[in-house]
Amino acid sequence: MKFWFWFLWSIGAFIAVEALYFFFSLAAHGRVASFNILPWLIILAVLAAVVEGSVWLRSAGQRVVAIALLLLLAIPAALYVLFFLVLLIIHPNFH
Repeated sequence: MKFWFWFLWSIGAFIAVEALYFFFSLAAHGRVASFNILPWLIILAVLAAVVEGSVWLRSAGQRVVAIALLLLLAIPAALYVLFFLVLLIIHPNFH
């Protein structure tokens, strides 16, 4: 159970770091402005809540709930990676 928590947590942390990278990269180029700052802040807050909330739940003894919370990020990420692996393997023709 300990392995699965930290494995899923590392996936969630990677997603959060990737979102932070895109946020700061776009902000440096002036792409994040007053009209779209609210969605960015909501996305970053939700990612932080999932990553840090899972650690808090685990420390409170709620390991199953913490893993379920992390699965909210890990399942879409795994499906995303699987989709691109399928595209690499079958070489579709989009003409």
